[in-house]
Amino acid sequence: MQPIIIVLIILVVLVFIALIKTIQVIPQASAAIVERFGRYTRTLNAGLNIVVPFIDTIRNRVDLREQVVPFPPQPVITQDNLVVNIDTVIYYQVTDARAATYEVASYIQAIEQLTVTTLRNIIGGMDLERTLTSREEINAALRGVLDEATGRWGIRVNRVELKAIEPPTSIQDSMEKQMRADRDKRAAILTAEGVRQSEILTAEGEKQAAILRAEGEARSAALRAEGEAQAIRTVFESIHAGDPDQKLLSYQYLQMLPKIAEGDANKLWIVPSEIGDALKGLGGALGNFGPPSPTGGEAAAAPTVPGPSTRKTPTYREQPPLE
Repeated sequence: MQPIIIVLIILVVLVFIALIKTIQVIPQASAAIVERFGRYTRTLNAGLNIVVPFIDTIRNRVDLREQVVPFPPQPVITQDNLVVNIDTVIYYQVTDARAATYEVASYIQAIEQLTVTTLRNIIGGMDLERTLTSREEINAALRGVLDEATGRWGIRVNRVELKAIEPPTSIQDSMEKQMRADRDKRAAILTAEGVRQSEILTAEGEKQAAILRAEGEARSAALRAEGEAQAIRTVFESIHAGDPDQKLLSYQYLQMLPKIAEGDANKLWIVPSEIGDALKGLGGALGNFGPPSPTGGEAAAAPTVPGPSTRKTPTYREQPPLE
C-alpha cells in the first residue's frame, strides 16, 4: 500500500503544478511573452490566460505603463570648448512587448547610450550661452532623435527633460560677476532716470509756481491800480461836489509848503509862479476878517507861513507859470 500512496501523492502534486502552469493571470497594463520550445508563440494580455504546461513558458513580463528613468550627469563639450555636466530624465513607454524583448537586449541601457550620444551632438553645435537658454530646443531635438530610433524597439519616448546644466566653477563665477555688473548697471540707470524725472518735475513745479506768482502779482497790481484810480475819482468827485472857491484852494496850497521844506538837506525850493496869486487871495480873505486899522483901513499884513524854527531859511526861486 505504501508505494501506491506515494505514487498517488506524486500524481496529485504533478496535477497541481500543471494547473498552476496552465492558468496564467496577467495584471492590468502588463504583458507576457510566451515561448514554445524556445520560440516565440504569442503575447499574453491582461487577464486570465491558458497555456500548455511544460511546453509553453513565460519568457518575459513587460510593464506597459509610462516609465521615468533619470540618467547620471554626463560631461558634454560645447562649441566654445567648455565642458558642462548635463542631467537628463527620459519618459518612455513600451508599446510592443515582443519588439522590446527580441529587438534589443536591454532597452534601458540602449536609451541611455543613445541619449548621451545624441546630446553630445546637439550641444556640440551650440555655445554655452545658447545652451543655457535653449532648453526647449534641446529637449525637442533630443526627443525627435530618440523617438525615431526607439520606434523599432517597441519603445515610445514621450518626453525628454534636462534636469540641470552645470558649467565649470570658473565660468559660474564669471557669470555671477557679469550678472552682478548688469544688475548694478540697471540700478544706476534706474537711479539716473529717477533723478532726471525728479528734476523735470521740480522744474515744472517751479515754472508753474513762477507763472502763478507772476499772474498773482499782475492781478494784485491791476487791483491796486484800479483801487487808486477809484480813490482819485472819488476825491475828484468830492472836490467837484464841494465846489471849493479860490480862497480855500489858496489856504490848502499854503499848508503844503512846510511839507516841501521838510528835511535837513533841502536848501532850495522851486516855487511856482502861481503862489503869488494864492498869497494875494489869502491875504484879501484875512484882511476882510481882521480888526480895523488906526487909519480906518483894513490890515493888509501878509500871512505867516508856519514852519519849524530850527530849519534854515530856504531860498525861493520863482518858476514861470505853467501854460
